[in-house]
Amino acid sequence: MEKTKIHIPLTVPKNKISEYLKNYHIGTRGTGRLYMFACDQKVEHMNDDFFARGITPEMADPEHFFKIAAGSNVGAMATQLGLIAQYGRNYSHIPYIIKLNSKTNLLKTDEKDPYANLWHSMDEVMDFKRSSRLHIIGVGYTIYIGSWYESDMFRQAAHMVYRAHKEGLLTVLWVYPRGKAITNERDPHIIAGGAGVACTLGADFVKLNYPKKDSKKSSELLKESVVAAGRTGVICVGGSKKPAREFLQDVYDQIHISGSRGAAIGRNIFQRPLDEAIRMSSAVSAIIYHDTPVPRAYKIFISGAKP
Repeated sequence: MEKTKIHIPLTVPKNKISEYLKNYHIGTRGTGRLYMFACDQKVEHMNDDFFARGITPEMADPEHFFKIAAGSNVGAMATQLGLIAQYGRNYSHIPYIIKLNSKTNLLKTDEKDPYANLWHSMDEVMDFKRSSRLHIIGVGYTIYIGSWYESDMFRQAAHMVYRAHKEGLLTVLWVYPRGKAITNERDPHIIAGGAGVACTLGADFVKLNYPKKDSKKSSELLKESVVAAGRTGVICVGGSKKPAREFLQDVYDQIHISGSRGAAIGRNIFQRPLDEAIRMSSAVSAIIYHDTPVPRAYKIFISGAKP
């Protein structure tokens, strides 16, 4: 794998560059690609992802997230501070990204444009980082572009990025087109616009939906976003659970066709029994961090073979 040059934002002060590089190296395993295990759905999707056909009590238990992250080579587990506080003492070796805002899916877009307000200040994050001594390597925040409230979210995200960099932390923005003004949330051009917004806000990585248009391949459509994001690394959502080989091919294509810098995956991993989830997570990690071809990655998923 060709080594990725790390561009250190000027918002990172000189005395925090080593901390920033350490956190960047942990999250990307030195590759410049981030494998983010996305576990914010207990709020975002309420119990929809955890009480359905094929979902067992084991998979619905919040500790399932932590067991998967502990047993596989994730770059970071992203979830809310409170959940980390509940379980982090028992899983202190996991790298964490704290998600600073979230909302439920109960209020629909046709009722009101979405707005996910800030839950915690960066002062609280840094206090928690110091007192817990956990490996908190970054923070994240969701923006809904096209929402009536986008300017409020821009302001909160800008402050978060600026302060996080002051502390040497990585920043990830979830950027989704959503609101009454948006007619197609998967429009590749609008998604690319969101990638550009994330770069303008100074984020290190931006989490985007996989674009769709007509019969064109999503991996080709995503290229527009990768260019628009500039030095901000694009990572795509995993989305709803898919057949294993098809999903692994998506991850591979996002990196090797689109040019994305990793992936942010939740349901395609945690909606599986623990052993199977760890094998899937290990297969994803092999693709992102080791350029493992899909047939080999699928073998890791099936048999637990080493990368």
